[in-house]
Amino acid sequence: MTRGDISARIDGLFIGKVEHRWNGRDPSAIGKRAVSGLWQIDENGFVEDAQADLENHGGYDKAIHHYAADHYPSWISEGEIPERTLPAAFGENISSCGLTEETLCIGDILRLGTAVVQISQGRQPCWKVSVHTRNERMAYLFQKTGRTGWYYRVLENGKAGVGDDVKLIERAQPDWSVKRVTAARLTRRVSEEEAAALAVMPELAGGWRTAFAKMASGDRTEDTTRRLGG
Repeated sequence: MTRGDISARIDGLFIGKVEHRWNGRDPSAIGKRAVSGLWQIDENGFVEDAQADLENHGGYDKAIHHYAADHYPSWISEGEIPERTLPAAFGENISSCGLTEETLCIGDILRLGTAVVQISQGRQPCWKVSVHTRNERMAYLFQKTGRTGWYYRVLENGKAGVGDDVKLIERAQPDWSVKRVTAARLTRRVSEEEAAALAVMPELAGGWRTAFAKMASGDRTEDTTRRLGG
């Protein structure tokens, strides 16, 4: 597959607001609604989209979440989500077919509508994806399957809408697919040499570089209780 072949069309665009949905739990903006028309993108992502927890969602390195609709048939056939699932079952901003964690790499620069974005990391699932899908295993299954989607940072502001193209325009790290790096981050099964390389990869999100630096030093411990359990 050549660089020119790596493209897709935006099939769904989703925007959310912060809501208190679960008693005794933190608020969330994971519930997204499908929208039409063109939507403004700035350094924080879609201007009208909200994030409840900017420490773990949103911000420069996680401005837009893109999810491969290619995965939905598998989730449904496996019985993990209902067949008649609402759009954005996982709280994604963008849905498309033809781009996946295997075909894209960390650091890839893409044109998204009229904006320019760069893949910064895969998604690190938290308890909210489990309660939102009403499947208590979903955060675990995200990690197990690698069907996490990926995050963009915004390099150039612009606009995007359903029907617009998402097209790769530059690739700096062809050996480091989103799937490979995300699996290394979430499972922590990575050699010290690979972890050291990821720790200094300029295109990778800062938080993940820090985590890989820790792994490179031989420390694989990580408390995921709060992230996965809430």
